[in-house]
Amino acid sequence: MVDINEKLLDFLHKSPTCFHAIDEIKKILVKQGYHELSEADCWNLEIDGRYFTVRNQSSIIAFRIPTTDYKGYMIGAAHSDSPTFKVKENPEIVGNGVVKLNVEKYGGMLCAPWFDRPLSVAGRVIVKENGKLVTKLVRVDKDLLVIPNLAIHMNREANTNATYNAQVDMLPVFGTEDSKGKFMEVVAESIGVKAEDILSHDLYLYTREKGTVWGYQNEFVSAGHLDDLQCAFGSLYGFLGASDSESIPVVAIFDNEEVGSGTKQGADSTFLEDTLERIALSCGKKPEEAKRAIASSFMVSADNAHAVHPNHVEKADPINRPQMNKGIVIKYNANQKYTTDAVSAAVFKEVCAAVNVPVQTFTNRSDMAGGSTLGNISNAHVSLNTVDIGLAQLAMHSSYETAGTKDTEYLVEAMSHFFSLTLEDEGEGVFSLR
Repeated sequence: MVDINEKLLDFLHKSPTCFHAIDEIKKILVKQGYHELSEADCWNLEIDGRYFTVRNQSSIIAFRIPTTDYKGYMIGAAHSDSPTFKVKENPEIVGNGVVKLNVEKYGGMLCAPWFDRPLSVAGRVIVKENGKLVTKLVRVDKDLLVIPNLAIHMNREANTNATYNAQVDMLPVFGTEDSKGKFMEVVAESIGVKAEDILSHDLYLYTREKGTVWGYQNEFVSAGHLDDLQCAFGSLYGFLGASDSESIPVVAIFDNEEVGSGTKQGADSTFLEDTLERIALSCGKKPEEAKRAIASSFMVSADNAHAVHPNHVEKADPINRPQMNKGIVIKYNANQKYTTDAVSAAVFKEVCAAVNVPVQTFTNRSDMAGGSTLGNISNAHVSLNTVDIGLAQLAMHSSYETAGTKDTEYLVEAMSHFFSLTLEDEGEGVFSLR
């Protein structure tokens, strides 16, 4: 189990932002013989072809064309973003002996874990080169920033009912006052350009600690971005390990799930819909045939799930209490925050049973609201049977999260089998899976 998790940790280390995660996925796909398609170009897909397309450098969809006429799509979806802090425009705040960076919250993070640890910045910048606007990925590879806590002597309530003001408490220190005007120079130097050539930026804070496998029997893996890059990783390697079938396997990694998915590159965009339409068109499907293919398709929406907390079991449902290393979690919600229903749950249980992968169940306490994820949002654009799943983890939305090492392997095994199957809707609530 350690080998797959060391591979996961390497992926996480190379993915401090959504842009880096997608860039790393691209590299993995290219090594496996996949070819990039631009949305701006004409697509001429070939039988047995391997392809991927990217939107906004932060979302990606990869697929394979089978050698026979396809019945539908077997889709695995996850997301590339995680809660963090985004660097604002004109970020330097100078005073009281230091330069701080003006940042704002991206997503609903736990603030406390960001204090008193080495941080840096990563993301992308737009520079002007030879009359063109060129995007460059940025990762300042040094301990550059710290968000300092207020001492206990000045905040006697720090350990009881702590609250954090993002504009006051969460601003990282960059340097002393003589570092004024140097922040963008540091960013520019990291990619070999001049600060004045940077026209705009999407820069985020990231933690510098590397992930680790730990525990008495190496039972646990801890790192940043496990939600949801652990599922993105498992879905990707399941996709790459799948056998051919009568369906087109599709892996989709969307951006902006942590802020509602309502962007051109999010699950609430046309990205998946546009891609499936272009596949059908290039493969010679008539409009009626394309609709029938959607009806015989299935999506696994993979976004990590809450493990029962060892110190707060009262926060979990009385019965449905997922544990780390006990298998993939199927997520249910009566109000459809998760899109799992009887049909989709049954299909996914059959997938897992075929490869001896254990499954668990997550439901919220009936008196507590839960989160939402990709499945029902994506279904508003491409409506098909969908199950919401995840891997059990602790400290979700912390800057450093914990999950089970066995579960990474479980997800790869289950998704490899899933992508190798074909689902056919025979009508009257009857489905065949082969």
